[in-house]
Amino acid sequence: QLQASGGGLVQAGGSLRLSCAASGITFRGYTVGWYRQAPGMQRELVGSMTGAGRLNYADSVTGRFTISRNNAKNTVDLQMNSLKPDDTAVYYCHTFRYGRHFWGQGTLVTVSS
Repeated sequence: QLQASGGGLVQAGGSLRLSCAASGITFRGYTVGWYRQAPGMQRELVGSMTGAGRLNYADSVTGRFTISRNNAKNTVDLQMNSLKPDDTAVYYCHTFRYGRHFWGQGTLVTVSS
């Protein structure tokens, strides 16, 4: 019910915009997070937006990544600028509803040096 898209291969310093689309549930009024998992690493929180619009980012992406929500399209985007090779990972969107976790299928971001 969550579909993440927008990943790809980009050179260091470049930008990508990921999008998370929801079907069957609405993002409006609920916290949505973006996570990532690099090879051999644990999944980590990249950033999140609460239902009230409060933003929170990991230190490693602060100032480079921005989360935004489009209520009309029922999407939450992750704008990633000044990408670094360390940003290479599978990125997932997440929300929690009805007592269960909803995860997108993941979209691969590869940043070449």
